[in-house]
Amino acid sequence: MSEGRPSTRQLLLLGVAQAVLFVLGAVLGRWLGMALGLDAFGPGGYSNDAIFGILLIGLGGGAGAQLAKAWFTKRYGSSRS
Repeated sequence: MSEGRPSTRQLLLLGVAQAVLFVLGAVLGRWLGMALGLDAFGPGGYSNDAIFGILLIGLGGGAGAQLAKAWFTKRYGSSRS
């Protein structure tokens, strides 16, 4: 772990990792929702199934971003200095 403020390169790496894992997490949440019959983009409007499908997409995306942040913190230390 490096001491002090992270470099610009390290912060760029964090941003890219968070973006990529956010999208992957959201896609996995979408697939999980579809497997459970919770179609977020179904023709039924904002039914309970659609709301829970949207929730799974959001949780998957958020989990992906948090995973990237945890990886960065473990490897480089806190991004806040």
